[in-house]
Amino acid sequence: MAVERIVINTGPMIALGRAEALEPMKQSPIEFIAPEQVRRELELGEASGHRPAALHSDAVRFVALANTVSPLSEVNLGDGEAAVIQLALDEAIPIVGIDERKGRRAAIAVGLQVTGTLGVLGRLKTSGLIAAVRPFVERLRGGREWFSEELVEQFLRQLGE
Repeated sequence: MAVERIVINTGPMIALGRAEALEPMKQSPIEFIAPEQVRRELELGEASGHRPAALHSDAVRFVALANTVSPLSEVNLGDGEAAVIQLALDEAIPIVGIDERKGRRAAIAVGLQVTGTLGVLGRLKTSGLIAAVRPFVERLRGGREWFSEELVEQFLRQLGE
């Protein structure tokens, strides 16, 4: 069976680090990949005083793009989102991990499937790497994450929590 691969953006990587989900991600059968632009965004955050755990984790493999990002994408999206979509298209990886609405819409528009922070947590639970997502979600809610109460409750119900 082929390994599921997800090209992941900066936002979900930061959130998953805050949720303390990077260790289960490393053990996951899913291969998480990010373009170098995402690494640079994480490095900029670190230089600004933030401590993105994802930057120093080997849960995600960083790769260089084979092709340049479309100038149209760069105008409408952040560097990381545009590069995530480009890498997914270049590598024929059908799933991207993007939380931001504009990036999600752009990915869907070019035929990609979209997941995000909660989707990754759900995959970790269904693969048996975590027993419950609620503790991870609670850590996110204690931080600056933006998930609505309704979305979180629906997500937890779907996973039987």
